[in-house]
Amino acid sequence: MSSLLVGGYLAGDTWLHRLPPGLKLLASAAFGVAVVLLRSMTAGLGLLALALALAVVARLPVGVLLRAARGILLLAVLLSAIQGWLDGWQKAVETLADLLALVLLGVVLTSTTSVNALLDTLVAAMRPLRRVGVDPERVALTFAMAIQSLPATVALAVETRDAARARGIRHPRAYLTPFVVRVVARAHETGAALHARGIGED
Repeated sequence: MSSLLVGGYLAGDTWLHRLPPGLKLLASAAFGVAVVLLRSMTAGLGLLALALALAVVARLPVGVLLRAARGILLLAVLLSAIQGWLDGWQKAVETLADLLALVLLGVVLTSTTSVNALLDTLVAAMRPLRRVGVDPERVALTFAMAIQSLPATVALAVETRDAARARGIRHPRAYLTPFVVRVVARAHETGAALHARGIGED
C-alpha cells in the first residue's frame, strides 16, 4: 500500500513494533484526545515533537515522513492561515502543529503495526457489542476499505490536478468537480463489487 497519508507496515525490532496493537490503538486515541483538549501553541509543538520522537524511535525512513507531511501540508497550511487571520499567529502555529502531529502519529502506528493486526484487535474489542446488533467483522471491513482507499483517493486528486494543469487550467474548481465525480464513481464501483459478492446484504 502506498504511504501517502498512512504508512505501509515496515518490519522492525523496536519496542514500538513489539507493543501490543491494542495498547498502540489506545495510546493513539489518547494522543488524539490530547490534541483536541490541549489548546495552546506550546502544547501543539510539544505533541508534534513527541510524534517526531516516536518516528525516530521506530526508525522510520525520512522519505516516508516527508511523503506523509507533503500529503497533508497544503491543507494544513491553508487551515493555519485561516486560523492566523482570525485568531493570530499563535493559533496558526498551533493548528499546523496539531495536524502534522496527528498525521505523523498515524504513520508511526501503521508503519509499526500490520493492518491485519489492527483489524484483528478491533474485531476482538468489538465482539461484546454483538449483543446490541454490531457486526465486528463488518466494522473491520469498513476500516480496512477506508485505510486502503486513502492512497487511491490521493492519487486520484493528483491525477485530476495534473490533467487540469496540462490543459492550462489553474483554477481549483476546474479539477475539484472532476475529482469529486471520480471519487463518487469509484465508490459506486466498490459498492457494486461488494454487492455482487453478497457483502452488505442482510
